[in-house]
This record gives sequence, C-alpha cells and structure tokens, in this order.
Amino acid sequence: MEVDSRVMAVFGPSGSGKTSLLDLLCGLRKPKSAFIQLDDDVLTDTRVNLAVPTRQRGIGYVPQDLALFPHLSVRQNLLYGCKTGATTHAHLTFDRVIEVLDIPSLIERPVIELSGGERQRVAVARALLAAPRLLLLDEPLASLDAKLKARIMPYLARIRDEFQIPMLYVTHDRLETLRLADHMMVLIKGKVVQQGKVADVFNRPGNLDVAGLLAVETIQPGRIQNCADELITVTAGSTTITAVDPGPSMKAGDVYVCIRAEDVILLKGADAPSSPRNHLPATVRSIETEGSLMRIDLDCGFPLAALLTRQACEQMALKAGDRVVAWIKAPNVHIVPR
Repeated sequence: MEVDSRVMAVFGPSGSGKTSLLDLLCGLRKPKSAFIQLDDDVLTDTRVNLAVPTRQRGIGYVPQDLALFPHLSVRQNLLYGCKTGATTHAHLTFDRVIEVLDIPSLIERPVIELSGGERQRVAVARALLAAPRLLLLDEPLASLDAKLKARIMPYLARIRDEFQIPMLYVTHDRLETLRLADHMMVLIKGKVVQQGKVADVFNRPGNLDVAGLLAVETIQPGRIQNCADELITVTAGSTTITAVDPGPSMKAGDVYVCIRAEDVILLKGADAPSSPRNHLPATVRSIETEGSLMRIDLDCGFPLAALLTRQACEQMALKAGDRVVAWIKAPNVHIVPR
C-alpha cells in the first residue's frame, strides 16, 4: 500500500484495524511482517530486523485519548513535545501554532480545566510542535458533539492548508472525510478493500461492504438486463432502472443496486426535470426525522429512501400514502457485483 496525498482518510468500522495501523506507523506496535517507509527513510523492515524508535520517526500522533499530562499546564504540555533547532518546517513556531489553533488564551490554564474541544486543539498543537513529517490523527472528533465538531473542523482545515504536513486521518464519519481529505482508504477486518480519491470511492463503492459502510441508504439486489450506449439496464424488484455502464467487468448477472438518499429527487403534482433518466412512480410509506433532514421511505417496486429538507416536505405536504415520482440521474445509480 502506498500513500501519496495531502490528507488520506482511513475509513472503517470499529475493530477494523485503524488504530493498529497508526500504532504500526509510529512504532508503538511490533509487526510480524512489515515494510514501512516515510519519504526516503525506511522506518520498519522486519526482513532485516529494522525498527526505528518512535521518537526518531518524525511522526506526530494525536491518539484517541489525547495523552495530555493532566498535572501540567497547557504551556508545559506544549513545550514537552516542542522540537528546537533546525527543522524542515520553519513556520511551525510556537507562536504560529497556537495562533492557528486559537489557544493563546489557554496557555497558562491547567489541562484539567479545559473543555473537550480545547483539549483537542492543545493535543493537535503539541503534535505539530514536534515538527513532524507526517501527522496521524486517530478519530480526533469522535468524542465531541455535533456543535463542537463543527467548531473544531475549521482548525483542522487550517492545519491542512497552512502547514502542508501530510496527514493520515482515522475516522468513521462520512462528513469529516468529505470535508478534510482528498484521498481515502477503506479498511475492513484489517484489509484495505478500496483506495482512491474521496469522490471516486464514495461515488463508486467497490463492493457491498464498502457501500454499506459509506451510508448508501438503498441497497437492493438486481439483475443486469441490457448494456447499450454506455448505459446499463437493471431490474430491481418489479422496476427497471438505468445506470452508467461500470465497464466490461459487469455485463451480465446478479448485482446490487446502490442509491444514496440525497440523490433521489421527489416530485408531487409538478412537471419533472428533464435531466434524470430514471423516473419511478412511488408511494410514500413513511416519513421520519433524520437529523436536520426528513427521511422518506418509498415503494417504487423496491424499497427506496430519499432525504429532503423539512421545508421541502412541508411545501409538498407529503404524508404516508401519497403518490410521488422519484427521479434519479443514471450516474447516481451505483452497480456493485453480487
């Protein structure tokens, strides 16, 4: 596996090996068999019994528990890991790092008096002050509520844009991945099952496990009926649906039809747009609140989910039993082999 991107999201469910991967990279865990190289430096090579000590690897690590010293002040925590002398990151000065992370007002406070979001920023600052060549962040926002996540996210984006340090960002949160990363790898049961640009992986999940993990709300068995003009026709339930031809590997046979709820356009008693190829008559089965949106469960010959704003639902006066039309663009219908 080779990583060559500014921010690589390591995406996977709990227990998939995400933290173990970071521990191996920074030398906290001894592998049975591994070769790890950062830039031109080999850090681990079990064939020749080479293992560079953690402190000499040039890697900054923010673990899930943050590992701050509770008996020390913020300043003392930051200075503990601060690298002095020559560095390839001359802009990683103490003053600049605390400014970017907006923590000057916290410097003299005891760590035990900080909020969760403040501790998070201090832990990231300490990792940066070690002047790392690679920054590892292990689910840095997992313990924060939605409001705190929204406040911390811009700080992480500033680090990405200003300091230009490559990052491996472990998460199982789809929005964090979309906002921060340019590439991602999907890890399931200790194996990389898909890797590529974020948009490519989300738009074209490689198999059913990846599709389910990436929160594709509608996953239905189907069968390919026809391929023509770079389009593919699939039967799902009692409905025929059109997708973009995924290539020569899928020309016939059983597949899964995968559709994200936000890619479904619902219309009721109005002219439909001309661009979507699939226009599926459907019945509303249920309407439920899902975060700030409304989830509409439909029957269009197979179960289909749609996500709408509350305002859109109110404008259409949607209720269970209503007849609607679900419109889906062909590129938003993802076909996965079964």
